[in-house]
Parts: sequence; C-alpha cells; structure tokens
Amino acid sequence: MDKESAETKQVVIIGGGPAGYTAALYAARANLSPVVLTGSTIGGQLSLTSEIENFPGFPESLGGMDLMDRMREQAERFGAVMKYEEVVSVDFEPGAHRIRTDRSEYTAKTAVISTGSSPRLLNVPGEDTFFGRGVSTCATCDGAFYRDRKVAVVGGGDSAMEEGLFLTRFASQVWIIHRRNELRASRIMQERALEHPKIAFQWGSVVDEVLGDATAGVTGVRVRELETDRVRVLDAEGLFIAIGHTPNTGLFRDKLDLDEQGYILTDRRQRTSVPGVFAGGDVQDHVYRQAITAAGTGCAAAMEAEKYIAGNGG
Repeated sequence: MDKESAETKQVVIIGGGPAGYTAALYAARANLSPVVLTGSTIGGQLSLTSEIENFPGFPESLGGMDLMDRMREQAERFGAVMKYEEVVSVDFEPGAHRIRTDRSEYTAKTAVISTGSSPRLLNVPGEDTFFGRGVSTCATCDGAFYRDRKVAVVGGGDSAMEEGLFLTRFASQVWIIHRRNELRASRIMQERALEHPKIAFQWGSVVDEVLGDATAGVTGVRVRELETDRVRVLDAEGLFIAIGHTPNTGLFRDKLDLDEQGYILTDRRQRTSVPGVFAGGDVQDHVYRQAITAAGTGCAAAMEAEKYIAGNGG
C-alpha cells in the first residue's frame, strides 16, 4: 500500500459522473483534497450519451463525454485527485471509513457515494448469447455498426427515444418495441420519434426471444402482442435495450439503508444512514435522473461533508 492511500483522507468520492465530479469540485475548492475513485465507467452513464441539449450553459448542446471531461478537468484544477480504481469493499465507521479498491485501501473521514446505476436487461432467451454481437444497451457506442441495417429498440421513455433517434443516423429502419400503447417519454421526445420517417412502433408488445446464429449474430427479434398473444418476428440485426436502470448499490447492502428498489436512502441533506457518509446522483434518485439534478446533489453532498468534518474536529 502506498503512503498516499494509507493516509486518512478528508473526503473519498466513490464513483464519477456529474454527481461525483461536482462533489469533487466543491470539496476541492473547500481545501478538502478529495480523492475520486472513478471505477471502470469513467464519467458514468452520461459519458455514453451522444448529445446533451438540456444542461444549462450550453445552448449549442455538447456530447456527454465532452461534458464529463470538462467537469473532471475543473475539479482537478482545484486539486481533486482522480484514481481509476474499482472499489471492491467498504466498511463504514464514523470518522474512519475504510474503502478497498482493486489496487489500494483508503481511510476517510467522510465518503460521498456517486456510483450511479446500470442498464436493466430483459432476461429473455438469446439476450446473453448475443450480447455484444447484436444486443446492446448503448446506441452511442454501437450504432455505427448498423449502417443501412434494420434495428430495434425496447422501451418507451426518454432514453429509448434518444436511442432510437440516434440510430436513425445509421440504420435504414428502427423499430421501437413498447409494452404499452402510449409512450412515457417527454412530449418533445415523443414528437421527434413519432414524426421520424425511419421509426416504426410495435405497440403493446414484449420481446420473447432474440434470434440469431453464431456467424451472423442477431438476425431477428421475436415479439409478442400482450392483448392477443400474437407472435411475429421483426427483421432486425440489432437490439438496443432501454428499459430503465438498476442502482449500483451491491457494495452497500447491509452497510447502508436502501429502499425496496435498492436505491440508497438519503435525507434532504444527502445524508445516508451512517454519519459521515453521503450520496448523490442516480444511486439515490430514481425520480428525476438528470445530469443537472445529479450535479446538484453532488454539490450538496460535498457541502454537507465539509460541515461534518468541521463539526467533528476538522
């Protein structure tokens, strides 16, 4: 263990993304020398978003990775230290929280959790078999592989519409499969998807199976209409899943209080059930799940960490 990681830190931030990087910025400006343990998804899920139009201050929009790079650079400018390490276990004890990674071990007076969430999967036959070979959860990552091909997207929220619209840049046709007969997406996203000539909807339906072979990968998607049980196969060479997320809280089970969906429970001041441990972003927010709200809770978590340290002897 190196000397730096052996020293007790003022603030250790677990996870990146808009919540973690904003927490790092505020903690760094308060001279708390925060260490950010980014994990493997540097910048969080937002880094996989192709275009962001609703983050204040960027009227021309910008890419998710670009925004995350700017946030990271700003935090580093004030002294935040980024460690590209994966946290493997935690033991929360007020005043001496122990955080182990795949490379080091840290002790911290306070901890801020911003581990975000991960895409939810369908759990249907063929999904695992063809994951990475036609099944994806990231159109930004994989959309360019489907130029002039037909693809399908599962979901009815903003994320599904964003995935579908992005894929129209490459695909010849995009099916959107939704289990209901109306969308949950915001009105502007609905209008864009419904009016797009390349997008067709498979309403009131669920995916029963992903079809394919070892050589070609995905060759089709078997869907079933819920009202009639009618089954059809959509001619699609790619399936993109956008049906929501699961909070990344496996590390914190039996360590912190979670709700029935697995999200970390916090009060209005981002405090968890353990003194000196705070949380922000999608790991504790299943209502808004926006970059701007995640940044706000990251800010609040860092400010509360600063107050906690000051109130407990610095």
